[in-house]
Amino acid sequence: MAGNDALNADFEQVLEQAARWREAGKGVALATVVTTWGSSPRPVGSQLAVSDSKEMIGSVSGGCIEGAVVLEGLKSIEDGKPRLLDYGVSDDQAWEVGLACGGKVEVYIERVD
Repeated sequence: MAGNDALNADFEQVLEQAARWREAGKGVALATVVTTWGSSPRPVGSQLAVSDSKEMIGSVSGGCIEGAVVLEGLKSIEDGKPRLLDYGVSDDQAWEVGLACGGKVEVYIERVD
């Protein structure tokens, strides 16, 4: 999948691609939306998978925070530690990454072993 198709992948497509990456010997992290508030563009349960070769599929925000989530996913692949990320209009990261539509989203990231 490429471009918008990769962002709009459904749950099964994300998990199937993550499994293919693992079968190919790649490191993989899975990010899942666990909490939303306000006008978050993706619902709870939305997922994004990232490989250690910087491929990604899925979306946790419709493009607003994917870059930051991918970077944290790569860190999780490397160190094996899960992360709970909190993005919203009142973040310390507001100038680096934020939700253009406002609201708040929490994303849990873990390495897939």
